[in-house]
Amino acid sequence: MALEIEHKFLVIGSEWKNQTTGILYRQGYLNTVKERTVRVRTIGDRGYLTVKGLNHGLSRLEFEYEIPHKDAKQMINELAEQPIIEKYRYRIAQDMLTWEVDEFLGSNAGLVIAEIEVPNSHFIFAKPNWVGKEVSNDTRYFNNNLVLHPYQTWPENSHSHSSTQNTIIMGPCFLFCAM
Repeated sequence: MALEIEHKFLVIGSEWKNQTTGILYRQGYLNTVKERTVRVRTIGDRGYLTVKGLNHGLSRLEFEYEIPHKDAKQMINELAEQPIIEKYRYRIAQDMLTWEVDEFLGSNAGLVIAEIEVPNSHFIFAKPNWVGKEVSNDTRYFNNNLVLHPYQTWPENSHSHSSTQNTIIMGPCFLFCAM
């Protein structure tokens, strides 16, 4: 059993993008009820099946298993709810932490989220200057909800997207914490 504790943030500007190169992620959801989500994902030539439990504040149960890439691709294409989530993920190390920045494509284009995973809910970390408002408890930014309500369909995003639009970022990090 694994407990995931993460913070999600909006991002200010695009300074972060010059620090790393992104990797394409494709993922689909086989189940998106709030008590549990079942996700299948490809990252490069690898496939993963993930089951996540109900959020309790910043934490929830998460189980992830590697599966054959061919199987993951077929599940995404033939079984997953539509639209699927496509994004580039960027990993950015800062102060011994790793932020994961997701730049979404397709019906979620224009959305960028940064996540940081922490070892406990009281862990204190420094935010890079490109990290803005925390949105950890705003369910609109959960990937499984972006399938049901894509970013480009949100009323506040009904205008045309431009390169100067604010972005949203989420990023995990794996930390060692002194108690």
